[in-house]
Amino acid sequence: MVKPAPTCAGQGGRQGADTPAGPGHTFAAAASGVIRTIGRRAHSSTRPGYAATTGTGTTVRTQPVPRTRRGVRVNAPVVVVTGASAGIGRATAGRFAAEGARVALLARGSSGLDAAARDVEAAGGRALPLPTDVADYAAVAAAADRVEAEWGPIDVWVNSAFTSVFAPFTEITAEEYRRVTEVTYLGSVHGVMVALARMRPRGRGTIVQVGSALGARAIPLQSAYCGAKHAVNGFLEAVRVELMHEGSDVHVTIVQSPAVNTPQFSWVRSRLPKRPQPVPPIYQPKVVAETVAFAAAHPQRKQYWVGASTVGTILGQRIAPAVLDRYLARTGFASQQTDADEIDRPDNLWQPLDGPDGHDFGAHGDFDARAHRHSPQAWLARCAESVAGAVHRTKR
Repeated sequence: MVKPAPTCAGQGGRQGADTPAGPGHTFAAAASGVIRTIGRRAHSSTRPGYAATTGTGTTVRTQPVPRTRRGVRVNAPVVVVTGASAGIGRATAGRFAAEGARVALLARGSSGLDAAARDVEAAGGRALPLPTDVADYAAVAAAADRVEAEWGPIDVWVNSAFTSVFAPFTEITAEEYRRVTEVTYLGSVHGVMVALARMRPRGRGTIVQVGSALGARAIPLQSAYCGAKHAVNGFLEAVRVELMHEGSDVHVTIVQSPAVNTPQFSWVRSRLPKRPQPVPPIYQPKVVAETVAFAAAHPQRKQYWVGASTVGTILGQRIAPAVLDRYLARTGFASQQTDADEIDRPDNLWQPLDGPDGHDFGAHGDFDARAHRHSPQAWLARCAESVAGAVHRTKR
């Protein structure tokens, strides 16, 4: 059976404030070849049951059709997602599951993990929830061992776990700063260490880091988080070049995200007078998750930027950082706070709020009414990458 290679279909569904008109697309159309592409790298492209891309850009599926167990492909790629109990990590797990992947879910909170596992199974994937604090290297390594013992080699590792403190720098304690750094920065380091220890000997695999525009341009009131995200960019740049020097087929890429409607604003430690909020414009977690899945299938690119605000922030910092300094000094405090007074509430800095006696926070936060469901910029970037890849394959 021969069918056209995946194309850049328009974004369909209900048109939102940040959505271009176009023919039908939803979750899988723009990156419908994600799992096939990962599978081709993870296994032989001519092995029965796998898709292969010809020089003309068409996709040929060899026979027989892949075996399934309980409706899930036996040879489906193995994906690990940290921070999978909520927010971007939760949405990313669901995105891979929608393509039939086997998804290992790493996070601290048991209620959120259990709910995320149900989401993965309902979406058509297989789930393996593993309670893990990414700040603990031994725990991350043990989780990876469990994944490979049950499912075989890990094909994709996604780092999404983080934590933060919303407060002026002078009001953050040394212990709080250390904790944010251990989770957000060292948690990513641990994930990359563990993934590379398994991928490098095999000569294949992909690591996708969920980054942030704040890793390129810091803002007030989030110095610990911004510092950690800057560090993530720095160490991954070094790792990526080292892999290039080796000629390795293990790839590392970063998805730089905008402000996202996640539950963190309900559980983050905050010393602000008003309740914290993401800096508008706000995007839904699915917008970032779609790009994470696409990046896993097209990891040769160093970074993917999601949202026009991310593009503006990163380019603005490169071109006119002093202008951004003055702008953020004027607007950066009020834009991170709602009109509602902050209340005395628990936070998740040291312990998860979605523990055995807690509740599932889900992927979304409290800002659905204000969040964009699509990003034309991210969609166009994926299209451009797909076209460039097709041209490259044709020339080979």
